[in-house]
Amino acid sequence: MNRRKHTLMSAVLLVLFLAAIAAAGAALGGEPAETDLERRNLGPSLEHPFGTDWLGRDMFLRTIRGLSISIGVGLAAAAGSAVIAAAVGLSAALLGRAADRALTWLIDLFLSVPHLVTLILIAFVCGGGVRGVIIGVALTHWPGLARVIRAEALQLKSAEYILVSRRLGKSRSWIARRHMLPHVLPQLLVGLFLTFPHAILHEAAITFLGLGLSPHQPAIGIILSEAMRYLSAGMWWLAVFPGLSLLVVVRAFDRLGEHTRSLIDPRTAHG
Repeated sequence: MNRRKHTLMSAVLLVLFLAAIAAAGAALGGEPAETDLERRNLGPSLEHPFGTDWLGRDMFLRTIRGLSISIGVGLAAAAGSAVIAAAVGLSAALLGRAADRALTWLIDLFLSVPHLVTLILIAFVCGGGVRGVIIGVALTHWPGLARVIRAEALQLKSAEYILVSRRLGKSRSWIARRHMLPHVLPQLLVGLFLTFPHAILHEAAITFLGLGLSPHQPAIGIILSEAMRYLSAGMWWLAVFPGLSLLVVVRAFDRLGEHTRSLIDPRTAHG
């Protein structure tokens, strides 16, 4: 098996793994674990691999549901960020030097401010919840990808087929949709996968601080925030297993982005 086939197989396995987590979490419904005070505060065992919490709820089921929520929110936010990056990057390349300078200044401005600070402010203004988190993450994670899209679009701008389209009277929006967007779609796809780890970690961070998802939703940030009150009592499993599970999912998306880039990059695609 050559490197390309190995990379492709690894990417497929990662997609199946993440899809299985999302599907399992969706199938569990709102609150997946029933309250049972007779089995509360139990440590990890064969019956309860992640133990139980102070209400007797199975932490494995809650973790799966939390990961599913985080994956959905992270994907929606990363997709919104990719759309903003595409719009800004293509506009900077096509709308002239004045627009390019203004949009480049806007990209540098967003990059100069810490993501988490801006994210907290936007989520607070939007009222928190799922909508606030998605909007906040989408509006803070696009600058890096927009800079890549802008560089690609500037190179395409002098391509012969685009110059011919301009001589034929095609509009800038038509050239962006028909010529440039298909060319930068691979970069957008890779950027989406690589943005997701940042999105899901920042979602968990602001949820942990109480500015994200509702406490009634068993998101990973909520689970970790609740677990902090019981760590001093020796209930370490309430935070360790959900935290490690979140890191595994984040790392899986990170590897998926790297594999996708390897498959798309002409320098490594035929290795």
